[in-house]
Amino acid sequence: MQNNKVEEKVESNVSEIEVKRHSSAHILGQAVLELFPDAKLGIGPAIDNGFYYDFDLSKPLSSDDLQKIEDRMYEIKKQDLAINQVMIPRDEAIDMLNQKGQIYKAELLNDIKDEQISFFKTGDVFEDMCKGPHVKSTGMIGIFKLTTTAAAYWKGDEKRPSLQRIYGIEFDTQEEVDKYFLMLEEAKKRDHRTLGKELGLFIFSDLVGKGLPLWTKKGATIRREIERFIVDEEIKRGYDHVYTPDIAKIDLYKKSGHYPYYKDSMYAPIVIDEEEFMLRPMTCPHHFQIYSSEKRSYRELPMRIAELAKLYRYEQSGELSGLMRVRSFCLADAHIIATKAQATDEINKALDLIEFANGIFGLKPNEDYWYRLSLGDRKDTKKYFKDDAAWDHAEGILRDLLKTRSVKSYEAEGEAAFYGPKLDIQMKNILGKEETAFTVQYDFVMPKRFELRYTDENGMEVEPIVIHRSSVGCIERTIALLIERYAGAFPVWLAPTQVVLIPIGDKHVEYAKQLQKKMNALNMRVELDSRPERMQSRIRDAQMQKVPYMLVMGDKEVENDSVAVRPRIGKDMGMMKTEEFILKLKAEIDEKKL
Repeated sequence: MQNNKVEEKVESNVSEIEVKRHSSAHILGQAVLELFPDAKLGIGPAIDNGFYYDFDLSKPLSSDDLQKIEDRMYEIKKQDLAINQVMIPRDEAIDMLNQKGQIYKAELLNDIKDEQISFFKTGDVFEDMCKGPHVKSTGMIGIFKLTTTAAAYWKGDEKRPSLQRIYGIEFDTQEEVDKYFLMLEEAKKRDHRTLGKELGLFIFSDLVGKGLPLWTKKGATIRREIERFIVDEEIKRGYDHVYTPDIAKIDLYKKSGHYPYYKDSMYAPIVIDEEEFMLRPMTCPHHFQIYSSEKRSYRELPMRIAELAKLYRYEQSGELSGLMRVRSFCLADAHIIATKAQATDEINKALDLIEFANGIFGLKPNEDYWYRLSLGDRKDTKKYFKDDAAWDHAEGILRDLLKTRSVKSYEAEGEAAFYGPKLDIQMKNILGKEETAFTVQYDFVMPKRFELRYTDENGMEVEPIVIHRSSVGCIERTIALLIERYAGAFPVWLAPTQVVLIPIGDKHVEYAKQLQKKMNALNMRVELDSRPERMQSRIRDAQMQKVPYMLVMGDKEVENDSVAVRPRIGKDMGMMKTEEFILKLKAEIDEKKL
């Protein structure tokens, strides 16, 4: 190894805190190896708010072990050891890793074709394969804390060994660390999985299967309101809503190209009458069949085909997370078949719809969501359709379009679909992790594969383009985000129960029943709580269920055809005529007030 090249700095466009977190992951690897010499290293990247490292260890780590590892990391930080890049010839790197028993690192070399392999050396004691970048010395990392351990399959494959993943958080100051843990406490209160159970919105059943949510009456109400809202709004904006089957012949997905790209995340084929069928993972091939069912003229374009589509994808067990990541979900999906000249206008209209829906939910641009221009990796010809000119054209349209909108954005290479670039609407969940909520994609591949055509003004057959878009995204994920945003206290138009009627005594029950009947006839969701419990107990129960309004009624209210109005938060609103309250409630529902 005499010819090894040492460099003190690696140029990168990653942020300073990301570099520190990445370096801390390496220091974590060093500390674990010093305390557990038989440890085999997996991978250790920087992530949102911190870092992690995967290890193959001979015993499960305890909380005491975690504290010892963290203490050792701070000792390494205090030593202020230099961190330098070392380039090692490929063959030597393989021999070195095998000699050290680092089988996972050696396996990673199979995917690296470089003749010189980048390692980073910490002082004279630790060497780890990595492209960097890193801080110049261990003393430059930030304030960190090891938080949890979790099981993680090697390369995310359930058939490979299960490793132990150690997570850590890191910030520049102790104040930021303290703020992060306060955020975690708030996140626990807002976790959609916890609130979903407390409020009785959805359940999961092992007998039904992992990642397959079952919606209760209350959860189904929220879902139905969102679905009605978006279908009505899309029809107003010129969309044709359709229904297509949840299952199709595998040939459909082979023709679209989805099968080779996504077969690992599709459910296995079902053989029926000697033909193979699949639960559908997407709707675009179905919608293309509707378009192709008859000849189309330029006068019919753009054709906007929309559907609330049930889709099925086989997500890895370790990736399932409440409603955020499921195996059965409903997508507010649409495919706009248009001329090339119509592309910019149609994408803008799709984004207008998304921003309108976000506004209804109380989401603000630049504060609650932003755009990511997801580009293809031109070098990856296996994953991305090879047509550089088409990629340049489509990416240029999306890039120019973003300049005209007042929402911040950034670009991400390798995040596109195989058939074209896309605009992802990004949000952060309660833990600060960025999630893709909605998407608009420019597709120049499917029209070729499905031979989509229209007749232009000159009677010539022309190939259109396709714009894929999801207006309110995956309904399950959107509801999860909204549960967390509202902390379960949905605005009136979405609340499963909008009003609870609380008669003080038995003699007031009939009055309450008549009011309930009247309000239900107006499609208001009203429940009557006439249990023989104290009035304050019934009010508290309604508040715990985050019901927007409680109407209390006793002798005075019955005599005056009134109700005593108590909102779930804020001061009591006092006595109000029933007609006055009904008009107020109707206005809040109709206007979808927050």
